[in-house]
Amino acid sequence: MNIKSINLKEIKMSSNPVNSPDMKLEVVLFSVSDVDRAKAFYENLGWRLDIDIAVGDFRGVQMTPPNSEASIIFGNGDGSGSVQNLVLAVDDLDAARKDLIDRGVNVSEIFHYAGGPFNNAVENPRVNGRDPEGRSYFSFASFEDPDGNLWLLQEITTRFPDRLWDSPRTDVATLATLLRETAEHHDSYEKTHAEHHWWDWYAPYLSARQNGSSPEEAAVAADRYMEEVVPVLSR
Repeated sequence: MNIKSINLKEIKMSSNPVNSPDMKLEVVLFSVSDVDRAKAFYENLGWRLDIDIAVGDFRGVQMTPPNSEASIIFGNGDGSGSVQNLVLAVDDLDAARKDLIDRGVNVSEIFHYAGGPFNNAVENPRVNGRDPEGRSYFSFASFEDPDGNLWLLQEITTRFPDRLWDSPRTDVATLATLLRETAEHHDSYEKTHAEHHWWDWYAPYLSARQNGSSPEEAAVAADRYMEEVVPVLSR
């Protein structure tokens, strides 16, 4: 089989752990001091109202962000900003931030973490501006709801390898051809960089190819992954 004849739709490999039951993050629960106020706030964000139920002294509201598979449920309580750093993944941070501002939400300026994503252990952890290297996962903005529950917008443009669960299996012949292609493109990287584990480079290359990238684009993605996640020195 010629490498150029590979059907990208077939380049899909299962990433599900064998015999592991499905476990999906469904709901995050927290309390608010005024349920109606919180409900109005999240409705203004364009979030879907799933349920609003009252039982005795308890009232609970479930809402879901646009296209999210996980939801939030909030109910009456002390509303003291009980949750921090709830993360909303967005593929365009500027557009997401503008949308919230247009809805009257007070959103922070774009920032990145001095010590890497979510690292608040360093002094002055937030640094103004986007991640200098433009990396996926590294640029943020934040906002709070009326009770001080803190939300983070995290820009994710390209997911790291093995972050998708439902990829179907590929046939052996196609996989063998793809591995040969990967080896050929890895050769130039191997000659110009210090010793490293070949599979660290193969994984992002294969992931990019199975998601529709060309061989050249996949090689760039693999090089970038090695630079960001598994630092390897050039020779």
